[in-house]
Amino acid sequence: MADNSTTVPPHHHHHPTTSAHHSHGGGMDGMMMSMTFYFGFKNVELLFSGLVINTAGEMAGAFVAVFLLAMFYEGLKIARESLLRKSQVSIRYNSMPVPGPNGTILMETHKTVGQQMLSFPHLLQTVLHIIQVVISYFLMLIFMTYNGYLCIAVAAGAGTGYFLFSWKKAVVVDITEHCH
Repeated sequence: MADNSTTVPPHHHHHPTTSAHHSHGGGMDGMMMSMTFYFGFKNVELLFSGLVINTAGEMAGAFVAVFLLAMFYEGLKIARESLLRKSQVSIRYNSMPVPGPNGTILMETHKTVGQQMLSFPHLLQTVLHIIQVVISYFLMLIFMTYNGYLCIAVAAGAGTGYFLFSWKKAVVVDITEHCH
Protein backbone atom coordinates (compact mmCIF):
# COMPACT_ATOMS: atom_id res chain seq x y z
CA MET A 1 0.00 0.00 0.00
CA ALA A 2 2.53 2.54 -1.14
CA ASP A 3 0.18 4.92 -2.98
CA ASN A 4 -3.16 5.98 -1.52
CA SER A 5 -3.53 9.09 -3.67
CA THR A 6 -6.45 7.64 -5.67
CA THR A 7 -8.60 6.64 -2.72
CA VAL A 8 -11.15 8.97 -1.17
CA PRO A 9 -11.25 8.97 2.63
CA PRO A 10 -14.67 7.91 3.99
CA HIS A 11 -15.42 11.34 5.47
CA HIS A 12 -15.05 13.19 2.11
CA HIS A 13 -17.91 13.42 -0.39
CA HIS A 14 -17.30 12.33 -3.97
CA HIS A 15 -18.43 15.00 -6.47
CA PRO A 16 -18.52 13.78 -10.09
CA THR A 17 -18.37 17.35 -11.45
CA THR A 18 -15.11 18.13 -9.65
CA SER A 19 -13.44 14.77 -10.13
CA ALA A 20 -14.19 14.17 -13.82
CA HIS A 21 -10.76 15.45 -14.81
CA HIS A 22 -9.16 12.91 -12.44
CA SER A 23 -10.68 9.97 -14.31
CA HIS A 24 -7.90 8.08 -16.04
CA GLY A 25 -8.44 4.78 -17.82
CA GLY A 26 -11.48 2.57 -17.57
CA GLY A 27 -12.57 3.61 -21.06
CA MET A 28 -14.47 6.63 -19.78
CA ASP A 29 -12.20 9.26 -21.42
CA GLY A 30 -13.07 11.78 -18.72
CA MET A 31 -16.84 11.28 -19.02
CA MET A 32 -18.69 10.54 -15.79
CA MET A 33 -22.03 8.78 -15.70
CA SER A 34 -24.67 10.76 -13.86
CA MET A 35 -26.32 8.98 -10.92
CA THR A 36 -29.25 11.39 -10.75
CA PHE A 37 -31.97 12.15 -13.31
CA TYR A 38 -31.15 15.00 -15.66
CA PHE A 39 -32.44 16.49 -18.91
CA GLY A 40 -29.69 17.18 -21.40
CA PHE A 41 -28.27 16.11 -24.73
CA LYS A 42 -24.55 16.83 -24.46
CA ASN A 43 -22.16 13.85 -24.17
CA VAL A 44 -24.92 11.30 -23.53
CA GLU A 45 -23.51 7.82 -24.15
CA LEU A 46 -26.13 5.40 -25.44
CA LEU A 47 -25.19 1.74 -24.84
CA PHE A 48 -21.95 1.83 -26.87
CA SER A 49 -18.87 4.05 -26.48
CA GLY A 50 -19.09 5.29 -30.08
CA LEU A 51 -22.77 6.17 -29.80
CA VAL A 52 -22.72 9.61 -28.14
CA ILE A 53 -25.57 12.11 -28.33
CA ASN A 54 -24.43 15.73 -28.64
CA THR A 55 -27.28 17.66 -30.28
CA ALA A 56 -31.01 18.11 -29.79
CA GLY A 57 -31.62 16.40 -33.15
CA GLU A 58 -29.57 13.37 -32.12
CA MET A 59 -31.53 13.20 -28.86
CA ALA A 60 -34.82 13.39 -30.78
CA GLY A 61 -33.64 10.53 -33.01
CA ALA A 62 -32.53 8.51 -30.00
CA PHE A 63 -35.87 9.19 -28.30
CA VAL A 64 -37.77 7.80 -31.31
CA ALA A 65 -35.45 4.77 -31.59
CA VAL A 66 -35.71 3.94 -27.87
CA PHE A 67 -39.49 4.49 -27.96
CA LEU A 68 -39.80 2.04 -30.87
CA LEU A 69 -37.47 -0.48 -29.18
CA ALA A 70 -39.62 -0.43 -26.03
CA MET A 71 -42.77 -0.83 -28.16
CA PHE A 72 -41.17 -3.73 -30.02
CA TYR A 73 -40.27 -5.36 -26.70
CA GLU A 74 -43.90 -5.30 -25.56
CA GLY A 75 -45.05 -6.64 -28.93
CA LEU A 76 -42.47 -9.42 -28.78
CA LYS A 77 -43.76 -10.54 -25.38
CA ILE A 78 -47.32 -10.81 -26.70
CA ALA A 79 -46.19 -12.50 -29.94
CA ARG A 80 -44.26 -15.13 -27.97
CA GLU A 81 -47.36 -15.91 -25.87
CA SER A 82 -49.45 -16.23 -29.02
CA LEU A 83 -46.89 -18.51 -30.69
CA LEU A 84 -46.72 -20.64 -27.57
CA ARG A 85 -50.49 -21.13 -27.54
CA LYS A 86 -50.45 -22.12 -31.23
CA SER A 87 -47.59 -24.60 -30.81
CA GLN A 88 -48.93 -26.44 -27.79
CA VAL A 89 -49.32 -30.18 -28.34
CA SER A 90 -50.30 -33.22 -26.31
CA ILE A 91 -53.39 -31.84 -24.62
CA ARG A 92 -54.42 -33.99 -21.70
CA TYR A 93 -57.41 -33.77 -19.38
CA ASN A 94 -57.08 -34.91 -15.78
CA SER A 95 -60.24 -35.35 -13.71
CA MET A 96 -60.46 -35.84 -9.97
CA PRO A 97 -63.38 -35.93 -7.55
CA VAL A 98 -63.66 -33.07 -5.07
CA PRO A 99 -66.22 -32.58 -2.30
CA GLY A 100 -69.05 -30.25 -3.29
CA PRO A 101 -71.85 -28.52 -1.36
CA ASN A 102 -74.34 -30.59 0.66
CA GLY A 103 -72.25 -33.77 0.51
CA THR A 104 -72.20 -33.95 -3.30
CA ILE A 105 -69.13 -34.95 -5.29
CA LEU A 106 -67.91 -32.72 -8.10
CA MET A 107 -65.50 -33.72 -10.86
CA GLU A 108 -62.75 -31.15 -11.33
CA THR A 109 -61.07 -31.28 -14.74
CA HIS A 110 -57.67 -29.75 -15.50
CA LYS A 111 -56.32 -29.26 -19.00
CA THR A 112 -52.59 -29.99 -19.31
CA VAL A 113 -50.63 -28.93 -22.38
CA GLY A 114 -47.03 -29.48 -23.30
CA GLN A 115 -44.63 -29.16 -26.19
CA GLN A 116 -41.70 -31.20 -27.41
CA MET A 117 -38.23 -29.98 -26.50
CA LEU A 118 -36.57 -30.75 -29.83
CA SER A 119 -39.13 -29.10 -32.06
CA PHE A 120 -39.06 -26.04 -34.30
CA PRO A 121 -41.64 -24.16 -32.18
CA HIS A 122 -39.55 -24.66 -29.03
CA LEU A 123 -36.32 -23.65 -30.80
CA LEU A 124 -38.08 -20.55 -32.15
CA GLN A 125 -39.34 -19.73 -28.64
CA THR A 126 -35.78 -20.10 -27.34
CA VAL A 127 -34.34 -17.69 -29.94
CA LEU A 128 -37.16 -15.20 -29.35
CA HIS A 129 -36.59 -15.49 -25.58
CA ILE A 130 -32.89 -14.63 -26.04
CA ILE A 131 -33.82 -11.61 -28.17
CA GLN A 132 -36.40 -10.54 -25.55
CA VAL A 133 -33.85 -10.81 -22.72
CA VAL A 134 -31.22 -8.81 -24.63
CA ILE A 135 -33.73 -6.07 -25.48
CA SER A 136 -34.92 -5.95 -21.87
CA TYR A 137 -31.36 -5.44 -20.64
CA PHE A 138 -30.74 -2.78 -23.32
CA LEU A 139 -33.86 -0.92 -22.13
CA MET A 140 -32.72 -1.24 -18.51
CA LEU A 141 -29.26 0.11 -19.37
CA ILE A 142 -30.79 2.96 -21.36
CA PHE A 143 -32.95 3.85 -18.34
CA MET A 144 -29.83 3.69 -16.17
CA THR A 145 -28.27 6.57 -18.13
CA TYR A 146 -30.61 8.64 -15.91
CA ASN A 147 -31.29 10.87 -18.91
CA GLY A 148 -34.86 12.11 -18.48
CA TYR A 149 -35.62 12.11 -22.21
CA LEU A 150 -34.43 8.53 -22.66
CA CYS A 151 -36.25 7.36 -19.50
CA ILE A 152 -39.47 8.91 -20.80
CA ALA A 153 -38.89 7.20 -24.18
CA VAL A 154 -38.55 3.79 -22.47
CA ALA A 155 -41.66 4.27 -20.32
CA ALA A 156 -43.78 5.82 -23.10
CA GLY A 157 -42.72 3.17 -25.61
CA ALA A 158 -43.48 0.34 -23.19
CA GLY A 159 -46.85 1.86 -22.32
CA THR A 160 -47.75 2.43 -25.97
CA GLY A 161 -46.63 -1.08 -26.90
CA TYR A 162 -48.70 -2.58 -24.11
CA PHE A 163 -51.71 -0.48 -25.16
CA LEU A 164 -51.40 -1.50 -28.83
CA PHE A 165 -50.53 -5.17 -28.45
CA SER A 166 -52.01 -6.52 -25.24
CA TRP A 167 -55.67 -5.62 -25.73
CA LYS A 168 -56.14 -8.76 -27.83
CA LYS A 169 -54.34 -10.87 -25.27
CA ALA A 170 -56.58 -13.64 -24.03
CA VAL A 171 -57.44 -13.35 -20.38
CA VAL A 172 -56.26 -16.42 -18.53
CA VAL A 173 -59.37 -18.06 -17.14
CA ASP A 174 -59.42 -21.01 -14.79
CA ILE A 175 -60.64 -23.86 -16.97
CA THR A 176 -61.89 -25.92 -14.06
CA GLU A 177 -65.21 -27.50 -14.87
CA HIS A 178 -67.62 -28.69 -12.18
CA CYS A 179 -69.89 -31.57 -13.16
CA HIS A 180 -72.59 -33.07 -10.92
